[in-house]
Amino acid sequence: MIIALNKPYGVLSQFTPEPGSSHTTLQQFGLPPDVYPIGRLDADSEGLLLLSDEKGLVSRLLEPINAHERTYWVQIEGIPSEDALALLTNGVAIQDYTTLPSSVKLLVPDPDIWERNPPIRQRASIPTSWLELTLVEGKNRQVRRMTAKVGHPTLRLIRVRSGGLDLADLHIGSGFWRALDTRERALLLQGR
Repeated sequence: MIIALNKPYGVLSQFTPEPGSSHTTLQQFGLPPDVYPIGRLDADSEGLLLLSDEKGLVSRLLEPINAHERTYWVQIEGIPSEDALALLTNGVAIQDYTTLPSSVKLLVPDPDIWERNPPIRQRASIPTSWLELTLVEGKNRQVRRMTAKVGHPTLRLIRVRSGGLDLADLHIGSGFWRALDTRERALLLQGR
């Protein structure tokens, strides 16, 4: 079984609370027993989180060698230049590694998405913009580190696609989940 959860902001991608953390966990969603997250989204990230009771899916969906694409909509501070977009596309040196090439495009107009609670910070003198960023790797806080490295800190991060499975096509609101049907499972596993 594979489950798709539209993870809200402020929820840890785990069932056990972190000592001293104010964030809630996956326990609150009434998920079936024996499922576990395939990968993770940080507490301050939202969107498509997959869970399963099938052990073999982790490497198939997450190992960079398998080139399983994951797409994010990223609200950033400022309007990126062509140079900044090229850096994100070709790979950015962050910490002790350089990210693999990715697909990046500026989303115009801004995507039509649900409100976040709490809302992002707004600064009157700095505009925001949205990027669509597709990766085949997923290191800890990678997208946030990538956008910060090119001078555009991430304000909001939403995973909208995994392989060929699109969150919008699932019709699940923030905080809701459902099991994938046979067709959706095939979309997830075969990619775009």
